[in-house]
Amino acid sequence: MSTVAIIVLVVAVLIVIAIVAAMSRRVRERREIGHAQVEAQHEDVGHHRERAEQRRNEAALSEERARRAAAEAELNERQANERAQELQNRD
Repeated sequence: MSTVAIIVLVVAVLIVIAIVAAMSRRVRERREIGHAQVEAQHEDVGHHRERAEQRRNEAALSEERARRAAAEAELNERQANERAQELQNRD
């Protein structure tokens, strides 16, 4: 085998190794990006769930406040009726 043929063969093998290494690196980078994207999506889901829970808590608090306000209004109405009856009884 001539020296030129050996050199060409070695260069060809080095080129193939370089191509395989580059492809391997790209695949790894794509995989890492894919994992990062999936992780970001999971974090996004978690964020939306947290916000939903906050909204549910706020709604429950608002409902409780509304019930208390209605109870206070009913109490005030009863007191007003009692006072009105007291006034009618005095007359």
